[in-house]
Amino acid sequence: MSSSADLEKAAAAIREAEALLIGAGAGMGVDSGLPDFRGNEGFWKAYPPFAERGLSFVDLASPEWFEADPPLAWGFYGHRLGLYRSTEPHDGFELLVRWSTRMAHGSFVFTSNVDGQFQRAGFPPDRVVECHGSIHHLQCSVPCSEAIWENDDSVSVDERTFRADPPLPACPDCGGVARPNILMFGDGGWLPHRTHRQLRALESWLSPLQGRRVAVVELGAGRSVPTVRFKCEGTASLLDAPLIRINPREPQGPTGTLSFAEGALAVLRRLDALLD
Repeated sequence: MSSSADLEKAAAAIREAEALLIGAGAGMGVDSGLPDFRGNEGFWKAYPPFAERGLSFVDLASPEWFEADPPLAWGFYGHRLGLYRSTEPHDGFELLVRWSTRMAHGSFVFTSNVDGQFQRAGFPPDRVVECHGSIHHLQCSVPCSEAIWENDDSVSVDERTFRADPPLPACPDCGGVARPNILMFGDGGWLPHRTHRQLRALESWLSPLQGRRVAVVELGAGRSVPTVRFKCEGTASLLDAPLIRINPREPQGPTGTLSFAEGALAVLRRLDALLD
């Protein structure tokens, strides 16, 4: 349980802020009921057929499967697509939206999540950076061009085998297998320009905030893929802003970090009570 003094400090930083940078990793989705893929055991509990074959999350999150075994690749990503489309963002997202509307410069989200939950919760799409891409956008798996398009496909997945049924999403240009516009492990074919455009928008938002009161709230971002942690730490240092890190397993941060070793929703609710 976090100390009341640190909660008060964090609430004061948010209350006084003119802008809010929100960083989020996979832990942000746990309170919405999304599975925790931390470690093989958690992943295999969600996907038993992959446990039988000894395939880990890292093994499956590879672009090679779209060439070697497209039904397997789309079984994995198609199931996740259906899960994300059917999951309602938890109340913590709504609290962050409400805090943002009170601030003169609003907020910006920097997330490693590919699930689109922030946009679904009401954050403007032009105020979100998806640094690892999005499952709701597709590209050619070759790729035959630089095209990225919205994912309107429905993928039918056999729940016993986690293999996708045909037809699979296809590239409109070459007719080959399409893939999510997600940065996978060992991925030399990911098209990054959509994410790069988002990053430029974030930098344009940050540039005039030097000397302003900014708060950085980071939720569920771990060390195993530290992209979000680095961005939040770097921005807090650059803008001399307080860093509020909410992470039940890895809450530690640089000197001065307000650390909360709990889940995102619980801490956001307590902070919101203090703000009100």
